[in-house]
Amino acid sequence: MSDRFAQSMADGGDGEDAPPGPGHVIPSGLAPTAPVDLSTRYLGLELASPIVASAGPFTGDLASLKALDAAGVGAVVLPSLFEEQLVHDDEQVERFSTYGSDANPEAPSGYVPNLDHYNEGAVRYLKLIRDAQQIVRGPVIASINGVTSGGWVRYAKLLAEAGADAIELNVYRVAADAEVGGRQVEQETLRLVESVAQATGVPIAVKLSPHWSALASFATQLADAGAAGLVLFNRFYQPDINLETLSVAPHLVLSNSDELRLPLRWCAILHGRVDASLAATTGVHTHLDVIKLLLAGADVTMSTSALLRHGPDHVATLTDGVTEWMDARGYSSVDELRGAVSQRTVRDPAAFERANYLETLTKYASTFLR
Repeated sequence: MSDRFAQSMADGGDGEDAPPGPGHVIPSGLAPTAPVDLSTRYLGLELASPIVASAGPFTGDLASLKALDAAGVGAVVLPSLFEEQLVHDDEQVERFSTYGSDANPEAPSGYVPNLDHYNEGAVRYLKLIRDAQQIVRGPVIASINGVTSGGWVRYAKLLAEAGADAIELNVYRVAADAEVGGRQVEQETLRLVESVAQATGVPIAVKLSPHWSALASFATQLADAGAAGLVLFNRFYQPDINLETLSVAPHLVLSNSDELRLPLRWCAILHGRVDASLAATTGVHTHLDVIKLLLAGADVTMSTSALLRHGPDHVATLTDGVTEWMDARGYSSVDELRGAVSQRTVRDPAAFERANYLETLTKYASTFLR
């Protein structure tokens, strides 16, 4: 950027006398001939695109994985492996294998072969990792949701050994115990991340909820504990009540672009302040959503709901839209775009904090009272 252009921008001008640079529309016919570089780094891994398919039904199906790869997805996060399901499988196998053991002294162990090392859920998931590696050109990230500290470490090691390029820890915990304080929950999570990071040898991402009391500080502690990346945010599915049966019932509503605001704010706040990659998820539906998150400071953007609505080919739609937007404004790479509107770079850093709350309410009231 020339000195005159920089001074013009500092004075509030538009830099018309300077050569076009990133963030400025280039007149038709003068667009750069070099293709836009969409490559990025996440968890220390090279990705051809910042658009990632997050954990969901699509990433657990081989045909869908092929379609996502053909559409140019940067990476895939496989569906979460839940410890409860694995424990349930083990218990079912144990019950089946010992059936009838008390009925005949000649069959003290039941009537089926010994299945000590059998776990259908884990075996099936490990095979999915290996198959996905043969299909997807970008990184294959496994996901795990554990309950016990031993379970987190045990299954994370299996995922790494099966060939996962990285592991996402899906930390889905509702702190409902009135006798357990926030500090204890934080410490338990930090010990978990440290244990898994030391045991696996592959990059670890932590998928967080937005409900930590001091998220910026906790994010820094997670990075210090060994987290190579943070996924913002885990979308908690809230329960409902079935009025016919008077029972608690699950209720799933796909996200929309309005939910983008929360990860956008925290990507902007954490960019450049935490030594970890930032992945933004929830509300990523259009190419404009992707661009906003990259400008805020995200390294990658993750989508599930949009893929469920539009199919795997939607990845190509997002990619084309991002490329066209960047090209029209003179951005040649994601590196130039990333963090350009983060809290560290905007003129009014408070806009991402309390000032945004006040301004939003004031403007809405002014519109209403006209």
